[in-house]
Amino acid sequence: MRSLARKSVLPLTLVIVGAAAVVGYAAEESHPSRTTGSHTGHGTSGASGASGDEPEDQDPSASAPPKNGNAYTPRRTEENARIGTVFEKDDHGSHFCTASVVQSPGRNMLITAAHCAFDADAGKPVDDLVFAPDYRNGDEPTGLWKVNKVVVDDRWAKSQDEDLDVAFLVLDAKQGKEIQDVLGGNTLGIDRGFDNQVKITGYPTSRDTPISCQNRTTKFSDTQMRIQCTDFEGGTSGSPWLADYDPKSHTGTVIGILGGHEGGGDEDDVSYASYFDEDIAHLYKRAQDED
Repeated sequence: MRSLARKSVLPLTLVIVGAAAVVGYAAEESHPSRTTGSHTGHGTSGASGASGDEPEDQDPSASAPPKNGNAYTPRRTEENARIGTVFEKDDHGSHFCTASVVQSPGRNMLITAAHCAFDADAGKPVDDLVFAPDYRNGDEPTGLWKVNKVVVDDRWAKSQDEDLDVAFLVLDAKQGKEIQDVLGGNTLGIDRGFDNQVKITGYPTSRDTPISCQNRTTKFSDTQMRIQCTDFEGGTSGSPWLADYDPKSHTGTVIGILGGHEGGGDEDDVSYASYFDEDIAHLYKRAQDED
């Protein structure tokens, strides 16, 4: 739904230690204990209707986060800095998807929706993707990072199985550093259940700043999660559904990404994500092995 112009038993939570702190970012706004949210992918795959009013900025002095399910413009923080836009070739065109840094032994990995990074018509990965973390109005604090490899499940590549709409992207280093060394990374959560409080952050193609939303996830099917969050239109495919962010360890857990059912959904205010089960755990391991 939300992309825009293109088309063994593992532990329950996969944790790789050593996320780097990002110097110069504010501490993330605190959230009370809560209940959860979601959204989608690569090209413009099915955002519906015109969005309503622009999401309002979150006032840095606000004592409480916005109401569950309502999108807002998040502040620049360490947590948000590892989420960014996906472009083709360079940043001269439109950004069409969202991706984020996940921890890996190579310290060089992103997670996004498979439909953002694999050209189903051509039957091969998109080979000229770049990632702009913390992109805002053309400002790229750490520049563009080139995608070196796209890893998707073979079953998604053959039939676009919506339960496997997940891709891992391996990035080239920049100036001798891997992206996780610069921005840190979140862990991957496997089999976390269908009821989680999450924060979703993504980049609608119609905007040059991100939007965020908190809400609780619900079960749509045995293989899909669902969330209600306003204004997650085209370009937000691949947005991470982040649970349990800890500002002390600078780490949260990605338990889903916007995509899956109908490419993330065909309504801007309701989003979906493929459930992270053993298939996603094996794909994550494969991406590490192929790095």
